[in-house]
Amino acid sequence: MNNFGKLKDLVMSLEDDFSKFYDKQNAAAGTRVRKGMQELKTMAQAFRTEVQNTKNAGAGAASAAGGAAKKAAPAKKAAPAAAKKAAPAAKKK
Repeated sequence: MNNFGKLKDLVMSLEDDFSKFYDKQNAAAGTRVRKGMQELKTMAQAFRTEVQNTKNAGAGAASAAGGAAKKAAPAKKAAPAAAKKAAPAAKKK
């Protein structure tokens, strides 16, 4: 849950700069907003990667343990050769 706190802190730290940029048209605040949003993007990508790796690590362990307990489905038998019909030959002109 520490990651969520970091994310929330970053967004809250940008609140004043958003206000200064949009309400007072302060260009320097706009630069800080862009910098903060880039940091937010980087942080979000790192969190996404961490979540995906954690999920995959958990799913890999679960499927390895559960895979041994599952029974394989029986293979379908091929139809006898006599039962198959050949396509009619094309007529010559």
